[in-house]
Amino acid sequence: MNKILSLLGFDPAKHSVRVELMAGLTTFLTMSYILAVNPLILGDAGMDKGAVFSATVIAAAIATLVMAFYAKMPFVLASGMGINAFFAYTLVIVMGYSWQQALAAVLIEGVAFIFLTLFKVREAIVNAIPLNLRYSISVGIGLFIAFIGLKNGGLVVPSEATMTALGAWTPTTLIAAGGILLGAILLALNVKGALFYTIMIMTVIGIPFGVTQIPEGFTLLSMPHSLEPIAFHIDFSRFLNLDVEYYIVVFTLLFMDLFDTIGTLIGAATGAGMADKQTGRIHNLNKALMADAIGTTVGALCGTSTVTTYVESTTGILEGGRTGLTSFTAAALFLAALFFSPVFLMIPAAATTSALFLVGVMMLRSIVHIDFVDFTESMPCFVTMLMMPFTASISEGIVLGMLSFVAAKVCTGRYKELSAVMYILSAFFVLKYVAPLL
Repeated sequence: MNKILSLLGFDPAKHSVRVELMAGLTTFLTMSYILAVNPLILGDAGMDKGAVFSATVIAAAIATLVMAFYAKMPFVLASGMGINAFFAYTLVIVMGYSWQQALAAVLIEGVAFIFLTLFKVREAIVNAIPLNLRYSISVGIGLFIAFIGLKNGGLVVPSEATMTALGAWTPTTLIAAGGILLGAILLALNVKGALFYTIMIMTVIGIPFGVTQIPEGFTLLSMPHSLEPIAFHIDFSRFLNLDVEYYIVVFTLLFMDLFDTIGTLIGAATGAGMADKQTGRIHNLNKALMADAIGTTVGALCGTSTVTTYVESTTGILEGGRTGLTSFTAAALFLAALFFSPVFLMIPAAATTSALFLVGVMMLRSIVHIDFVDFTESMPCFVTMLMMPFTASISEGIVLGMLSFVAAKVCTGRYKELSAVMYILSAFFVLKYVAPLL
């Protein structure tokens, strides 16, 4: 047992098995919604929903196990939200690619990421991001996931007049708001596992109010769905025919995955104090990026969209998870979900609102490290923090923040403060926004 724990980076003198297990369970419960949402989204692209469910579970488990044993870090991976919507609604429904061709683009992206990671290109990009921007990324992610939580719980709704507005008070919103209050109280009382207990308590409370739905003929066990309808159904025809538009699609997937993952890793690690205080560098970062690359490659072969590191990993990290035991626990629960899917799918989004919102609150801590006196530092940080929730994209927040950082430094004659990598990245970012106009 001790040998296995050591392989996960666990040190009995520094870490607690109970804390790590609870952290993994909390992360899993907070992000378990992907097991219900991903099959629905990819199902709209014509893929078999039952097979997508199994593919989502298997890809998440394999990628997270790589994170646990290779990187020894407490991050959990699964099919990325936002990227799965791009896969189904943009590539397949709007652009007209078959889902087999879309899977080929994901596979090519994954293989490319493996090579970029082997040569430490991704790590070089991460390390080129200025320290103040890294802190702002953590804060921006906090605001973003808090917004997601409020939206999932119905506390924030769309409005034609003001874009967003306060939702009506219903059993769902009361469960969400009550969860935030309960979770905050438990955290204030330093209750270990506060976020997990809150999720479970609000799930149970939601049953008599109809918020937590118990399906007719509910059973605890169900046999896994076969992957046969979608696994290894890869169509490389567009790639082999030198389709320029298709190459742009692959690049777009690369871009989205790269900065969503970088943003999550930097934000979560910095917010949890896992980054070096002097340099801001994250230990084993390149290994964590490799887990992401392998996950995407395996996921494409199984039949699901791009696999990425989840922002919700911060819920487990802030519960005290610091080693691969946290991610190993989450991976084991993903595999269990193959047989217990009715139970995991029963947890309503409103019950997870508290975890997302309160993690957002805790991630604001990094804001005290930002230099607000120097406007060339504070303005780009502000752009980064605001654009993540406003554009509903971690990657867009990072890109716009970095572009404004470079512009501010160059226009004030402080261009020597910028690294060569920052200039190269900025050129690509400008091309990203200008290319569609040409």
